Amino acid sequence: MPAPVRLAFQRLSTRQPPLPLPAYATAGSSGMDLMADVDDDVTIAPGARARVPTGFAVAVPEGQELQVRPRSGLAAKAGVTVLNTPGTVDQDYRGEVAVILINLGESPFVIHRADRIAQAVLCPVTRAAPVEVDSLDDTGRGAGGFGSTGQ
Repeated sequence: MPAPVRLAFQRLSTRQPPLPLPAYATAGSSGMDLMADVDDDVTIAPGARARVPTGFAVAVPEGQELQVRPRSGLAAKAGVTVLNTPGTVDQDYRGEVAVILINLGESPFVIHRADRIAQAVLCPVTRAAPVEVDSLDDTGRGAGGFGSTGQ
């Protein structure tokens, strides 16, 4: 496994007790758990969404992005997921990392302080150089999409 990349977090929250830094739950985890930094419980009604703060800003290294992804347990057990998944924390953003959660379940979902609400994965970014062309190369699939491959 490659050496870890330094990822600087700035604590913005003054809530007590302070939340721990985002961390990996196991040695093999791809994502760091993000926790809810809220004063009072937040209830998300079925079909509703909420912007949940984490209490941290982050300095994403150049050439990287921090992807905010759902936690599989929340999705499977409660139908709660990240609305704009994956959310992207850009390399030049220095505001608070927040998670937009949506409740696709059938019951209200309550978020408590320090609940693990999402995971963050540091990923490389390849920049594109858009070029306009008159035509694209042909492929066997062509313009078929949205289930055209039979799946």
